Amino acid sequence: MIFKQIESGGDRNYAYLIACKKTGKAAIIDPSPDAEKVLAAIRDENKKLAGIDINIEYVINTHSHYDHSSGNSYFKNISGSSNVRFINCTGIKEKGRMQIKNSQPISAGEIMLEIISTPGHTPDSICIRTGNKLITGDTLFVGKIGGTYSIEDSKKEFESLKKIMKLPPETEIWPGHNYGVRPHSTVADELAGNPFIARLSDFDSFLWLKQNWASYKIEHGIK
Repeated sequence: MIFKQIESGGDRNYAYLIACKKTGKAAIIDPSPDAEKVLAAIRDENKKLAGIDINIEYVINTHSHYDHSSGNSYFKNISGSSNVRFINCTGIKEKGRMQIKNSQPISAGEIMLEIISTPGHTPDSICIRTGNKLITGDTLFVGKIGGTYSIEDSKKEFESLKKIMKLPPETEIWPGHNYGVRPHSTVADELAGNPFIARLSDFDSFLWLKQNWASYKIEHGIK
Protein backbone atom coordinates (compact mmCIF):
# COMPACT_ATOMS: atom_id res chain seq x y z
CA MET A 1 0.00 0.00 0.00
CA ILE A 2 1.08 3.55 -0.74
CA PHE A 3 0.13 5.86 2.12
CA LYS A 4 1.30 9.44 1.86
CA GLN A 5 0.60 12.43 4.08
CA ILE A 6 0.80 15.63 2.03
CA GLU A 7 1.27 19.19 3.28
CA SER A 8 -1.43 20.94 1.27
CA GLY A 9 -1.23 24.60 2.28
CA GLY A 10 -3.87 26.61 4.13
CA ASP A 11 -3.67 26.49 7.90
CA ARG A 12 -1.20 23.58 8.08
CA ASN A 13 -3.65 21.33 6.24
CA TYR A 14 -2.90 17.71 5.42
CA ALA A 15 -4.17 15.79 2.42
CA TYR A 16 -3.67 12.04 1.98
CA LEU A 17 -2.98 9.64 -0.85
CA ILE A 18 -3.84 5.96 -0.43
CA ALA A 19 -3.07 3.67 -3.36
CA CYS A 20 -2.79 -0.01 -4.17
CA LYS A 21 0.71 -0.82 -5.43
CA LYS A 22 -0.52 -3.78 -7.47
CA THR A 23 -3.36 -2.06 -9.37
CA GLY A 24 -2.62 1.66 -8.98
CA LYS A 25 -6.20 2.29 -7.85
CA ALA A 26 -6.26 5.11 -5.33
CA ALA A 27 -8.21 7.42 -3.05
CA ILE A 28 -7.28 10.97 -2.15
CA ILE A 29 -8.59 12.53 1.02
CA ASP A 30 -9.10 16.26 1.64
CA PRO A 31 -7.22 17.49 -1.48
CA SER A 32 -7.29 21.12 -0.35
CA PRO A 33 -6.49 23.97 -0.11
CA ASP A 34 -3.66 23.47 -2.65
CA ALA A 35 -4.76 20.58 -4.83
CA GLU A 36 -1.72 20.98 -7.07
CA LYS A 37 0.47 19.72 -4.21
CA VAL A 38 -1.61 16.57 -4.12
CA LEU A 39 -1.22 16.08 -7.84
CA ALA A 40 2.54 16.64 -7.53
CA ALA A 41 2.69 13.92 -4.85
CA ILE A 42 0.85 11.53 -7.18
CA ARG A 43 3.34 12.27 -9.96
CA ASP A 44 6.22 11.55 -7.56
CA GLU A 45 4.72 8.20 -6.60
CA ASN A 46 4.15 7.33 -10.26
CA LYS A 47 7.91 7.62 -10.83
CA LYS A 48 8.48 4.91 -8.22
CA LEU A 49 5.98 2.44 -9.67
CA ALA A 50 7.08 0.06 -12.41
CA GLY A 51 4.64 0.01 -15.29
CA ILE A 52 1.62 1.17 -13.26
CA ASP A 53 0.18 4.67 -12.94
CA ILE A 54 -1.88 5.78 -9.98
CA ASN A 55 -5.53 5.98 -11.00
CA ILE A 56 -7.73 8.06 -8.71
CA GLU A 57 -10.97 6.20 -8.02
CA TYR A 58 -12.23 8.20 -5.05
CA VAL A 59 -12.02 11.72 -3.67
CA ILE A 60 -13.12 11.69 -0.03
CA ASN A 61 -13.66 14.66 2.29
CA THR A 62 -13.49 14.19 6.05
CA HIS A 63 -16.03 17.03 6.26
CA SER A 64 -17.48 19.77 4.11
CA HIS A 65 -15.47 22.78 5.32
CA TYR A 66 -13.93 24.64 2.39
CA ASP A 67 -10.33 24.06 3.46
CA HIS A 68 -10.92 20.31 3.11
CA SER A 69 -13.26 20.16 0.12
CA SER A 70 -12.31 23.03 -2.21
CA GLY A 71 -9.84 20.84 -4.12
CA ASN A 72 -12.64 18.57 -5.35
CA SER A 73 -13.33 20.73 -8.40
CA TYR A 74 -9.65 20.54 -9.38
CA PHE A 75 -9.85 16.76 -9.64
CA LYS A 76 -13.14 16.96 -11.49
CA ASN A 77 -11.46 18.96 -14.22
CA ILE A 78 -8.02 17.42 -14.70
CA SER A 79 -7.47 14.99 -17.54
CA GLY A 80 -8.40 11.39 -16.81
CA SER A 81 -10.61 12.14 -13.82
CA SER A 82 -13.98 11.60 -15.51
CA ASN A 83 -14.59 8.33 -13.66
CA VAL A 84 -13.61 9.58 -10.22
CA ARG A 85 -16.25 8.92 -7.59
CA PHE A 86 -16.71 11.65 -5.02
CA ILE A 87 -17.60 10.26 -1.61
CA ASN A 88 -20.16 12.35 0.19
CA CYS A 89 -19.71 13.10 3.84
CA THR A 90 -22.16 10.95 5.78
CA GLY A 91 -25.64 12.42 6.07
CA ILE A 92 -25.28 15.20 3.53
CA LYS A 93 -27.25 14.76 0.30
CA GLU A 94 -25.71 16.24 -2.81
CA LYS A 95 -26.29 15.39 -6.44
CA GLY A 96 -23.53 13.38 -8.10
CA ARG A 97 -21.96 12.02 -4.93
CA MET A 98 -21.88 8.49 -3.55
CA GLN A 99 -23.82 8.09 -0.32
CA ILE A 100 -21.89 6.07 2.24
CA LYS A 101 -23.38 4.48 5.33
CA ASN A 102 -21.54 4.43 8.64
CA SER A 103 -18.81 1.74 8.70
CA GLN A 104 -19.44 0.92 5.04
CA PRO A 105 -16.25 -0.34 3.35
CA ILE A 106 -15.14 0.65 -0.13
CA SER A 107 -12.23 -0.80 -2.08
CA ALA A 108 -9.40 0.69 -4.09
CA GLY A 109 -7.74 -2.29 -5.70
CA GLU A 110 -6.73 -4.57 -2.83
CA ILE A 111 -7.07 -1.80 -0.24
CA MET A 112 -10.17 -1.55 1.92
CA LEU A 113 -11.31 1.80 3.30
CA GLU A 114 -13.86 2.00 6.10
CA ILE A 115 -15.90 5.21 6.41
CA ILE A 116 -16.73 5.96 10.06
CA SER A 117 -19.24 8.65 11.01
CA THR A 118 -17.79 10.97 13.70
CA PRO A 119 -20.08 14.02 14.01
CA GLY A 120 -19.16 16.89 16.28
CA HIS A 121 -16.80 19.32 14.58
CA THR A 122 -19.42 19.27 11.82
CA PRO A 123 -22.54 17.11 11.43
CA ASP A 124 -20.95 15.42 8.39
CA SER A 125 -17.53 14.66 9.88
CA ILE A 126 -16.10 11.24 9.10
CA CYS A 127 -12.90 9.31 9.72
CA ILE A 128 -11.38 6.90 7.21
CA ARG A 129 -9.78 3.69 8.40
CA THR A 130 -7.47 1.53 6.33
CA GLY A 131 -5.53 -1.25 8.02
CA ASN A 132 -4.08 0.18 11.23
CA LYS A 133 -4.30 3.79 10.02
CA LEU A 134 -7.13 6.22 10.82
CA ILE A 135 -7.42 9.57 9.05
CA THR A 136 -9.29 11.78 11.51
CA GLY A 137 -9.81 15.10 9.70
CA ASP A 138 -10.75 17.75 12.27
CA THR A 139 -12.24 15.29 14.76
CA LEU A 140 -8.92 14.49 16.45
CA PHE A 141 -5.49 16.12 16.25
CA VAL A 142 -2.28 15.08 17.99
CA GLY A 143 -2.86 16.07 21.61
CA LYS A 144 -5.90 18.19 20.72
CA ILE A 145 -9.37 17.92 19.17
CA GLY A 146 -11.50 19.81 16.66
CA GLY A 147 -13.56 22.83 17.59
CA THR A 148 -17.33 22.76 18.04
CA TYR A 149 -20.01 25.44 17.87
CA SER A 150 -22.55 24.42 20.50
CA ILE A 151 -22.97 22.22 23.55
CA GLU A 152 -24.95 19.77 21.41
CA ASP A 153 -22.05 19.58 18.93
CA SER A 154 -19.67 19.01 21.84
CA LYS A 155 -21.82 16.10 23.05
CA LYS A 156 -21.66 14.53 19.58
CA GLU A 157 -17.90 15.02 19.43
CA PHE A 158 -17.56 13.49 22.91
CA GLU A 159 -19.33 10.33 21.72
CA SER A 160 -17.36 10.23 18.46
CA LEU A 161 -14.05 10.42 20.30
CA LYS A 162 -15.11 7.61 22.64
CA LYS A 163 -15.84 5.51 19.55
CA ILE A 164 -12.36 6.20 18.12
CA MET A 165 -10.62 5.41 21.40
CA LYS A 166 -12.12 1.90 21.35
CA LEU A 167 -9.96 1.04 18.34
CA PRO A 168 -6.81 -1.04 18.97
CA PRO A 169 -4.16 1.02 20.81
CA GLU A 170 -1.66 0.60 17.97
CA THR A 171 -4.05 2.29 15.52
CA GLU A 172 -2.24 5.23 13.93
CA ILE A 173 -3.89 8.67 14.04
CA TRP A 174 -3.42 10.86 10.96
CA PRO A 175 -5.07 14.29 11.44
CA GLY A 176 -6.38 16.93 9.05
CA HIS A 177 -4.01 19.65 10.28
CA ASN A 178 -0.50 19.79 11.70
CA TYR A 179 -1.66 21.31 14.98
CA GLY A 180 0.09 18.91 17.34
CA VAL A 181 3.67 18.28 18.43
CA ARG A 182 4.17 15.81 15.56
CA PRO A 183 2.42 14.90 12.30
CA HIS A 184 0.76 11.72 13.53
CA SER A 185 0.08 9.69 16.66
CA THR A 186 -1.57 6.49 17.88
CA VAL A 187 -4.66 5.69 19.91
CA ALA A 188 -2.36 4.66 22.77
CA ASP A 189 -0.50 7.97 22.64
CA GLU A 190 -3.74 9.95 22.68
CA LEU A 191 -5.09 7.93 25.59
CA ALA A 192 -1.88 8.68 27.48
CA GLY A 193 -1.31 12.33 26.57
CA ASN A 194 -4.35 14.10 25.16
CA PRO A 195 -6.10 16.10 27.93
CA PHE A 196 -9.45 15.93 26.14
CA ILE A 197 -9.26 12.16 25.77
CA ALA A 198 -8.45 11.90 29.48
CA ARG A 199 -11.88 13.46 30.19
CA LEU A 200 -14.01 11.09 28.11
CA SER A 201 -15.55 9.56 31.21
CA ASP A 202 -17.17 12.87 32.22
CA PHE A 203 -18.85 15.14 29.69
CA ASP A 204 -18.99 18.15 32.04
CA SER A 205 -15.22 17.96 32.54
CA PHE A 206 -14.71 17.56 28.79
CA LEU A 207 -16.92 20.57 28.06
CA TRP A 208 -15.14 22.66 30.70
CA LEU A 209 -11.83 22.03 28.98
CA LYS A 210 -13.25 23.00 25.60
CA GLN A 211 -14.62 26.22 27.05
CA ASN A 212 -11.39 27.04 28.90
CA TRP A 213 -8.83 25.68 26.43
CA ALA A 214 -7.04 29.02 25.87
CA SER A 215 -6.23 29.53 29.54
CA TYR A 216 -5.51 25.81 30.05
CA LYS A 217 -2.90 25.91 27.27
CA ILE A 218 -1.13 28.88 28.87
CA GLU A 219 -1.18 27.29 32.32
CA HIS A 220 0.23 23.99 31.03
CA GLY A 221 2.65 25.39 28.43
CA ILE A 222 0.83 23.91 25.44
CA LYS A 223 1.40 25.53 22.06
